[in-house]
Amino acid sequence: MRVRKIHLGERNLIGLYVSKRRKALGIKQKDLLTQLQIMGIDLNASGLSKIEGQMRYVTDFELKALSEALGCNIPDMFEEYEPGETE
Repeated sequence: MRVRKIHLGERNLIGLYVSKRRKALGIKQKDLLTQLQIMGIDLNASGLSKIEGQMRYVTDFELKALSEALGCNIPDMFEEYEPGETE
């Protein structure tokens, strides 16, 4: 597992939660991407990495699919966010 060297961005609020939840569930990025693709979300590894790094905006379709794939409610994805928090 690589450690993020770049500070988190400011383009979404859920990226840090997605990263933490995915790791807590023991899901690799490629496995999460597979689940998302089955749900019709065409996202590549770079896109997911940018979401987790808060460097990319998240569409409402992606938000819904991510919550389903990670087994959480959408509001939960926002409750964990604290400005300035890092991985």
